[in-house]
Amino acid sequence: MSQPSAPIGVFITPVTPLQQNCTTVWCTKTNKAAVIDPGGSADAILGEIARRGLTLEAIWITHGHLDHAGGAADMQEKTGVDIIGPQAEDQFWIDLIPTQGQKYGLPEARTFTPTRFLNDGDTLTLGETTWEVLHCPGHTPGHVIFFNREARFAQVGDVLFQGSIGRTDFPRSDHQALLTAITTKLWPLGDDVTFVPGHGSHSTFGAERRSNPFVSDQAMSRAPIARPASGPS
Repeated sequence: MSQPSAPIGVFITPVTPLQQNCTTVWCTKTNKAAVIDPGGSADAILGEIARRGLTLEAIWITHGHLDHAGGAADMQEKTGVDIIGPQAEDQFWIDLIPTQGQKYGLPEARTFTPTRFLNDGDTLTLGETTWEVLHCPGHTPGHVIFFNREARFAQVGDVLFQGSIGRTDFPRSDHQALLTAITTKLWPLGDDVTFVPGHGSHSTFGAERRSNPFVSDQAMSRAPIARPASGPS
């Protein structure tokens, strides 16, 4: 018997000097695609979408930091698709994108107005696939993640990383809220879920529950350790 094809496809394009994992996902039955977190390099991403024969349907944003959202306006201008997300509490970060761009040497990064903000429990349709939206504040107040239950796949932005978690030394960050979001929103989705983070290598929720020094089951049974303020994430 032939194996059923995977319901979604995924390719990752590292963008900006911060090497953010811009993630393109698509429905394999319809080839309809969404770009998650186009921090930059819109032309390269759109070229790869065209090369694969995909049709871009939307831009999805996990949170308002410039390395995740600074290229959204450019991509929208070139394609006319909607920008969806993040949750409305991240509007102040979106407004700060040009200022942050000057600070980090990304003068082309621009602000934008989302077509639609997202809330916890929302669902998005891409072709014949359905994606669940979970609001996971802590790194930023309006951070969301995107979960495809059928494929056991999540794009989690800067909430969780292989062996680490998101920084919480930014304005309106909340370390305890981040730990709570990871353990009460992500872990119940299942140990078998593969996730792509905003930076670095993919992992599974199960692997992080076993070994992540910040949020493993063992770590959470002790007093939480504070996240050192370092790196782009």
